[in-house]
Amino acid sequence: MADTFDYIIIGAGSAGSVLANRLSAGDATVCLLEAGPPDRHPWIHIPAGFMKTLTHPRLSWGYESEPSAGTAGRSVYAPRGRTLGGSSSINGHIYNRGQRMDFDTWAQQGNRGWGYTDILPYFKRSERRIGGPGEGFHGRDGEWTITDIDTPDPICDAYIAGAVGMGIPRNADYNGATQAGVGYFQRAIHKGRRVSAARAFLHPVKQRGNLDIRTEAHTQRIRFEGKRAVGVVYRRGGRDIEIRANREIILSSGAVGSPQLLQISGIGPAALLQDIGVPVRLNLPGVGENLADHYGVRASARVRNGATLNERSHGLALMREVARYAIKRTGLLAMSPSQVFVFWKSNPTLDLPDLQLIFTPASYKDGKIAELDDYPGMTSGAFALRPQSKGYVRARSPDAADKPVIQPNYLAHEYDQQVTVAGIRLERQLLQTPELAQYFDHEMFPGNGIQSDDEILDFARSYGTTVFHLVSTCRMGPADGTDNVVDDELRVHGLDALRVVDASVMPTMPSANTNAATIMIAEKGADMILGNTPPPPAAV
Repeated sequence: MADTFDYIIIGAGSAGSVLANRLSAGDATVCLLEAGPPDRHPWIHIPAGFMKTLTHPRLSWGYESEPSAGTAGRSVYAPRGRTLGGSSSINGHIYNRGQRMDFDTWAQQGNRGWGYTDILPYFKRSERRIGGPGEGFHGRDGEWTITDIDTPDPICDAYIAGAVGMGIPRNADYNGATQAGVGYFQRAIHKGRRVSAARAFLHPVKQRGNLDIRTEAHTQRIRFEGKRAVGVVYRRGGRDIEIRANREIILSSGAVGSPQLLQISGIGPAALLQDIGVPVRLNLPGVGENLADHYGVRASARVRNGATLNERSHGLALMREVARYAIKRTGLLAMSPSQVFVFWKSNPTLDLPDLQLIFTPASYKDGKIAELDDYPGMTSGAFALRPQSKGYVRARSPDAADKPVIQPNYLAHEYDQQVTVAGIRLERQLLQTPELAQYFDHEMFPGNGIQSDDEILDFARSYGTTVFHLVSTCRMGPADGTDNVVDDELRVHGLDALRVVDASVMPTMPSANTNAATIMIAEKGADMILGNTPPPPAAV
């Protein structure tokens, strides 16, 4: 006989970890399924391990996007976390919520209770903010520890000063009253260790008798009786195992995994399901559509008169960093890959930033993110905050082990092209300010031979990469004949006892890294599942 639980959560990533914590706080029985292994690998917990975890075959799904004109015919590596904590166990640690307008737009699209003042209490609920300003905007008592960078860098300070000299204001809290400006990032690192969603929300409650966490358990399909989701089949150790849910099944497998699982369970565009040999249970055309992602392009320069992370990452210098980390939990190994933010405008007539830039006193071969240059370098990267290009995720077959087709259609929309070119021009300017001149030797990438808009756009197509922010493939919105997949309580349209709670439900891309908003969605989703009264709107 199948094991039976009140709730089954599919995916132990950022959303799944929060849901498992909240749903098991009472008497309800909860089973949490994770396809990957436990999060024991040391590279997960050492912040600089980001360079390793992104490509680790056990910890990342290792997806690749389909080639497209926007990537000059290239496939782009698209890592997604595959362990407890999901992508929060392999990402770049940044805590970034987005702009007030992002969430007010969600509400204006028919999603009741998702405006900024409605969702701010959920951001605050999960957050344990240490230091920093922002009373009224930040939480101090949550599980997820957020800190400021504790070792300012002289090259970073000069970069910030240069941005201020260009008229970009210093901003002490981009997650507060306004996002625009420049400063050091807030990050999910505490005492030299990554604070993943699993470490924050899951590990403290894993001994609860009503919470069953099963790793290496890859869900194959969702079972239905009529329109009601009643169970899940997962594969573990080469054997298929079925479990059942008395109350609900919650899909939290992310913007790639959630639509794929719905499709191979018979929920999705009828034509696609027929093409891959899956019986159609419900024709829901929006499943897997509307994929959006941030597409980043980096510029780098050779550094003089200063030490960068490049030199500190090998030889005797690295040995000293290892010793420093072992003794004090500080230094290179305790750092996030991006140090400084800039939120600014591609056009001075705009009211709000439409660009995010990042800076780090390090540089990467060919502008990528996995291998440091062997000379002193610094990098500034840029991406359009609210891209208009839309793509899709589509299952290739009924087999959950077959990686789906992922086509973000990067730079397909003319708006994205224009904003990306403006972002590259701005990041190059920021590397050549008078304040940074003592460290700037010369531009290495893309190089002085690339100057016109057409040349810059070709460069972006040839060297841009994902910023790891895939969203919107199970979009939230009314059942009004559009591509919406879930309602504003995250219930799948046309079905019972099935919700999607993860980044895939975002109606539009937030003007930010997406991990913080995903955890907020899970906090709000948990209240909806449990029937809790939502907190009063924030008075900000």
